[in-house]
Amino acid sequence: MASEDHTVSGVAGRYATALFELAVEEKALEKIESDLNRFGEALDASEDLARLVNSPMFSSEEQGRALEAVLEKVEIDGLTKNFLLLVSKNRRLFAVPGMIGAFRALLADHRGEISATVASAAALNDTQITALKQALKAALGKDVMLEQRVDPSLLGGLMVKVGSRMIDTSLQTKLTRLKHAMKEVG
Repeated sequence: MASEDHTVSGVAGRYATALFELAVEEKALEKIESDLNRFGEALDASEDLARLVNSPMFSSEEQGRALEAVLEKVEIDGLTKNFLLLVSKNRRLFAVPGMIGAFRALLADHRGEISATVASAAALNDTQITALKQALKAALGKDVMLEQRVDPSLLGGLMVKVGSRMIDTSLQTKLTRLKHAMKEVG
């Protein structure tokens, strides 16, 4: 199901492809996309959840019980809940962020869009997001599904990743280049 633009491979890719194909079959793409977005947000917001997902110290049963409570709290049920519990049972929770990214790439390809990730020092407002999407659409010729990340270490500017291409206009990178240029001169 992966296109030449979006290669999904490895454990995360296989799980994401299976979930995507099931979602298409069940006509539940939007529901699963929404559920995965909520789970991804919960994962980003909670250090405890991130520790649960990434630590091999928890048993499969402990992860499963804790995950069920989290899924109930963020109101994830049905196919997505069963998928995440299966991932937990198979001891693959550490790969969930990759699975979410691979699912988004498959979904974007299915919709005729390109998936892009933008990192900025501060959260972008709606006007900035719209302008960035329009600029990327003009450059790439396809609608863009944008995933945002806030990375204060960038200081300013943006880092945009589209497939294997990286567009880096961050202040941090400009300062690093200036530092290297000054070392060469002096």
